[in-house]
Amino acid sequence: MKAYLLRRLCYTLPVLVGVNLLTFALFFMVNTPDDMARMHLGAKYEDRQELDTWKRLRGYHLPLFWNADAQGLGRLRDTIFYRKSLPLFRFEFGSSDAGRDIGYDVSQRMWPSLYYAVPVLLLGLLCSISVALCVVLFRATYIDVGVVALCVVLMSISSLFYIIGGQFLIGKLLRLVPVSGYGGLVEPWKFLVLPVLISVAHGLGSGVRWYRTLFLEEAERDYVRTARARGLAERTVLYGHVLRNALIPILTGVVVIIPVLFLGSLVTESFFSIPGLGSYTIEAIRRQDFAIVRAMVFLGAVLYIVGLLLTDIAYTLVDPRVRFD
Repeated sequence: MKAYLLRRLCYTLPVLVGVNLLTFALFFMVNTPDDMARMHLGAKYEDRQELDTWKRLRGYHLPLFWNADAQGLGRLRDTIFYRKSLPLFRFEFGSSDAGRDIGYDVSQRMWPSLYYAVPVLLLGLLCSISVALCVVLFRATYIDVGVVALCVVLMSISSLFYIIGGQFLIGKLLRLVPVSGYGGLVEPWKFLVLPVLISVAHGLGSGVRWYRTLFLEEAERDYVRTARARGLAERTVLYGHVLRNALIPILTGVVVIIPVLFLGSLVTESFFSIPGLGSYTIEAIRRQDFAIVRAMVFLGAVLYIVGLLLTDIAYTLVDPRVRFD
């Protein structure tokens, strides 16, 4: 097990290097520092002095990979890649184009994103798996057909409809919870109830269909037929055998959601004014703050790789047949 984890950790380094190089190429080679300065300044006509001043203040005036004017190791150190991309591996995100400390902003904004995303993940899994198991229990009946049709309808509706409709119905007409905002770390729940419910409802259609397919496939295996032949009740078969053996694909699907736990939902956080990392990224894109966007892209890649590693470890817990040498 330790050797396997060590190999996986070694595999992650080339992946992170590739993500870093690709992100660097997109931000500094495809979209040059001059282009960044023009978009940030918003000047209709180019002013060379203003562009050079903007780049110098942010360290974008240096060469990309090799500084021929420097001496010794300075040829590598006095470059944009060394100063802007390599520190990301130490989780030193530096300063934004507006002068703010990105690391401090991430440490403050990650908590609202977690307060929002963790209930969405847990409630979404609980509701989707429970409904899917009930549908499988009544498979090939009108209940099964009706629920599948309802899931297709839920999947076909845009997330904006859920957000605007929920804000209007629950927030404005019924006045049960605030429409938007955030109450800080003390009482955030009353501001998060509405976005959590809307997000769970929006993901219910696709989640139920996905888990229904997994459970139906698992319910046709030989060990399930054997359990039924022994006289076990159908509910015991579903909850004690089918659900447990379907945990591996469930865990594989959950790993995709792990980056969302920290980075939050871009659309939902913006609509509900939640000061999380999702709205932080949207604000950075709107302000054309490329340093923040670059840091969020790298952080998302790291979280996804960590999620894959945790999933592999969880495989050994839910399925004793899985062993890594």
